[in-house]
Amino acid sequence: MHNHSGCRFTDLVHEYSLEDLAAFHGHLGPYIVLGYRIGRFARENFCRDPFSMQARVFCSGIPPESCIVDGVQLGSGCTLGKRNIEIIEGTPIRCEFISDGKVLSITPRPYTPPPRGDDYERVIEDYAVGLFRESPEDLFSCIKRDI
Repeated sequence: MHNHSGCRFTDLVHEYSLEDLAAFHGHLGPYIVLGYRIGRFARENFCRDPFSMQARVFCSGIPPESCIVDGVQLGSGCTLGKRNIEIIEGTPIRCEFISDGKVLSITPRPYTPPPRGDDYERVIEDYAVGLFRESPEDLFSCIKRDI
């Protein structure tokens, strides 16, 4: 564990906008939004310190599902650089956050992508905007347990 007590830029929490998510990821899609909302929920309701938390993201490991990892990083503060986030191939999609002998497991509600058509990218983007505005209860379910 790192001690950052002397750092001025520690313990910062940033609320990312849709534009921020799209700028980081390259476009706005449902999985980055879902990952961001999940990561933010974990940071606000489970462990505020991203140095004291680990994240495990279970998904197919390929886009578009793996895009959830970008959102989890931004929302939770667990990052590939700190090596406290891990992608594990598996289904269904779920995220586990581990801290202080506890696990918070978050499973997204089922998602059916819209049919492909001429305006598919716009439809996906609009769907992502809608996810950004949903309540956590409508997006995912959570289970907290001891390790």
